[in-house]
Amino acid sequence: MARREDLIIGLDIGTTKICVIVAAQTENGVDVVGIGTHPSKGLRKGVVVDIDATVDSIKRAVEEAELMADCEISSVYAGIAGSHIRGINSHGVVAVKDREVRESDVNRVIDAAKAVAIPMDREVIHVIPQEFIIDDQDGIREPLGMSGVRLEAKIHIVTAAVASAQNIVKCANKAGLNVVDIVLEPLASAEAALSDDERDLGVCLIDIGGGTTDIAAFADGSIKHTSVLGLGGYHISNDIAVGLRTPFDEAERIKKRFGVATARYLTSDDVISVPSVGGRRPREVSRKVLCEIIEPRVDEILTLARQVLVKEGLEDKIPSGVVLSGGCSALEGLADLAEEIFEAPVRSGTPSHIGGLQDVVRGPMFATGVGLALFGSNQMHGRPWTRFRIRDEGIFGRVKQRMRDWFYGDFE
Repeated sequence: MARREDLIIGLDIGTTKICVIVAAQTENGVDVVGIGTHPSKGLRKGVVVDIDATVDSIKRAVEEAELMADCEISSVYAGIAGSHIRGINSHGVVAVKDREVRESDVNRVIDAAKAVAIPMDREVIHVIPQEFIIDDQDGIREPLGMSGVRLEAKIHIVTAAVASAQNIVKCANKAGLNVVDIVLEPLASAEAALSDDERDLGVCLIDIGGGTTDIAAFADGSIKHTSVLGLGGYHISNDIAVGLRTPFDEAERIKKRFGVATARYLTSDDVISVPSVGGRRPREVSRKVLCEIIEPRVDEILTLARQVLVKEGLEDKIPSGVVLSGGCSALEGLADLAEEIFEAPVRSGTPSHIGGLQDVVRGPMFATGVGLALFGSNQMHGRPWTRFRIRDEGIFGRVKQRMRDWFYGDFE
């Protein structure tokens, strides 16, 4: 297998699965040419808790992707999530030199806006411009070349726990991969699942994964809020395992095959066979009983997500409604229940804006992986609205140096 410089690889390190997406750059965008998945064993609620298990899962997913794409993978864009993620909005003002906005003025106003107190145990992952204001004229997305004397910037800053970011980099490096950048997973999912029209009008993306539920709200073409809830599909499966007294793996299988978000949407009250623990005989359980176990947890996840929007004052600013992505969003009846809770239109967020193996990555569980590859492509082409001013290079440089120290045994 040979290395190809035109390939972009997204590495989605999830709580329940590791997903590797290999995409090739084309004139019209990107084509998915390979995919690899493997169950994830070393994470809990989006955070690495077992490095060796995580490294092994990454290696297996990478091997599968390499076989399908017939290439050697060396560099990746890795996703990050977890309840440690924090997103804040900030504002900065500077005077314009020479009465025409230049790149240096934009950099100064971004620096002024991001001059907020960040604890030492946290790292800036993204600094995302929301809009620029020149002499009280707001709604400006690209201020370069415009005339004025006063330049303001509204930005969104995403921070993460330094240790969590370091552990993701360390796991990828131990698997033989170089991390080009760390990307917040709901932003990556939005890259793949949302249209420009939805971003402009106002939309909320809710990515319900195995261990976390990621939220990203957009309006006027820019990000307005990001947050992560420490609840996901794992908790639903755990409720089933406890409620039906069955092994967790069987609970996961039963959820995927027979689960419905609420008993109101059951078309038939079938009886299902539930394996027991400790060698006991399987039991017959009504499907309605299963749904009554699932519904409270699903209702809790969606209600908490709605409360986040209400708290941030965004509930009435998403006329495009809600887009659901992530593996758990495939649960039957979930979109209908979400429409009742959010009182807004809801759709499934399957990856778009791609070519190649579209049918293979059609499901919402691949939105994050595909989005990471799209993010990498957009970074290379410098699309204005994805102009994520990635972490302070000084901070990232220190993280990489620590990683080198660890590997060479010199960390003090």
